[in-house]
Order: sequence, then structure tokens, then C-alpha cells
Amino acid sequence: MPLSNETLFQIGQVFVPGELKKGEYFIKKGQYAKEIAFLETGIVRAYYINAEGKEYNKTFFSAPSIIGSYASLISKQKNVVAQQALTHCKIWKASFRTIEELSEGNYEIERLRRTIAESFFLSNEKKEIEMALLDADKRYLILREEYPGIELQIPQYHIAAYLGISATQLSRIRNKLSKE
Repeated sequence: MPLSNETLFQIGQVFVPGELKKGEYFIKKGQYAKEIAFLETGIVRAYYINAEGKEYNKTFFSAPSIIGSYASLISKQKNVVAQQALTHCKIWKASFRTIEELSEGNYEIERLRRTIAESFFLSNEKKEIEMALLDADKRYLILREEYPGIELQIPQYHIAAYLGISATQLSRIRNKLSKE
């Protein structure tokens, strides 16, 4: 969706450059979200930890992408899904409040926000369906298609946590597929 030069200028005025070093958090569990960011380079994971202490990677954000706890931003509740850099990342961050204020007078920004929210919704629903209906082999193949080269950039246990399987199961799947 093309944006007018005026809208691009307005957006450019509120986003400031930043970085996340590998292992740093964009937002931690329990914090109130106040910012969103455009991920220019790198990979960020969104994850949670269950009652037994096991980590589950809900999603990966691979550049270019938008990061931030959208649920916390719109609900004004504490964040429950941490977002952590898995590689060095270059980001452009902005105050969500400022983005909301810009939206009030600019239908292009409001439409962009809606499009981003719809994209998150569709992505989450797709992942939920895949987890419920597909076996681990198929989920792994989808991951490789959606995130080309991710296996070379992040540890395998993060991929296993995303797929909802153990690292041993992932190793077996990779071996099986390499022989086909």
C-alpha cells in the first residue's frame, strides 16, 4: 500500500534508530508496552514460559517486520510474551502513543495500522491451525519455507521450541528429510 510523501515524512519524524544486541529484549514479560519498532535487520523471537518452566517460541520476527507487544499496547495490560533478539538487530522504534496521535489525523496511517493488525491476526491463526492439525515434519517444512536460512542463524533448540517438539525430535526430522 503506497503512502503519500507527507505520511512518509510524518512517520519518519517519529521513528528513531536503535539496535538490539543478541540476547537483549525489546520487551520483557511483566512490562507495559509503550513502543513499537520496525525490524530492519535480524531475528527476534516472541516467547513465553509455561508453569513448568518450559519455553515456547510463539513466533519469530525476521526482518523486515514490525515488533512490539500489540496485545499489551492496545489492552494497556502487562506484557506476557517476551520479545528477545536472537541475532544482532537494527531497529527503528517509536512511541505507540505518538503513532496513535498521528493516526487520528491521517487515514493512511490508520489504514496501515489496521493492515498490520490484520496481518498479525492471520499469522497467529495460521500458526494455531498448523500446531493443531499438522505433524512436526510438515510444521518444520513450513518453517523452512517461511524463514529461509533461519537454521543457520539461530540455535536449533529455538526452532524445536517453535515447533513444539524436543531438540532430539528435531534432529530426527532433519536427518529423515536429508535422506529423502
